[in-house]
Amino acid sequence: MKAREVLPGVYHLTDAMGVCMTLFVGEKKAVLLDTGYGMENVAEAVRDITRLPLQVILTHGHHDHALGAKCFPDVFLLAEDLPVYAKYTNPFWTQRVVGQADGKGVPVPDGYVDRPVAAAHALTEQEMDLGGLHLRFVPCPGHTPGSLVVWVPDRALLVTGDNWNPTTWVWFREALDVFAYRNNLQSLLKLPFTHVLCSHDCRLFDRTWIEDFAAALTDAAILAAVPCPEGQEQSIDTVCLPMKRDMHLVFDRQKAREARGNG
Repeated sequence: MKAREVLPGVYHLTDAMGVCMTLFVGEKKAVLLDTGYGMENVAEAVRDITRLPLQVILTHGHHDHALGAKCFPDVFLLAEDLPVYAKYTNPFWTQRVVGQADGKGVPVPDGYVDRPVAAAHALTEQEMDLGGLHLRFVPCPGHTPGSLVVWVPDRALLVTGDNWNPTTWVWFREALDVFAYRNNLQSLLKLPFTHVLCSHDCRLFDRTWIEDFAAALTDAAILAAVPCPEGQEQSIDTVCLPMKRDMHLVFDRQKAREARGNG
């Protein structure tokens, strides 16, 4: 597992499957945001950085963010995503991940499929003081019903989970329609931040990336999105909206039509 300190007290970790997590380390405690696939011992990677008391919080319940919870006793996420966590950490999805790891040549640890994931609890705190480092948890439904982002005012940082990546997916069954997603994403621009971290790219981005992404989500552009294959396996009518900077939004066209009353 790779780890680097991108801002003071903020570490971005990338697991062997290529998904990122963020570790916040204050003077009194630490928070790990997301846990990756769990092909490596995430808890050991965190302990190599800090021995402070740790709380694990998930931006949402999808398998690539939650299966690393096998390394911890408890995790917290918004109540709206507890069913998502239960679904995507079940044996079916765990076995799918094993197949993905085999395809990438990533070793699967012994007992991976049978090892239970952490008990999941509803996150009720809206803010957290780690000691010189403050976190605010901001609900941002879209990628999933209970997706959250984390604003770190002390670092002018927004950590988006999967609610924004250079290529963002809003097509899973549990995802909101693209217009609801757009409204929630655009509301984040009211926050004063200059840096952005996401889950599927290890770079530290500047704010203009999200500004350009949000500005591209016009009604006309959404309605002109072109078919793409991402959701075909699940019989979802996925379309892609390409943007400058090689950014893309992939969403469910049927949900978009229904949201506009054209189903």
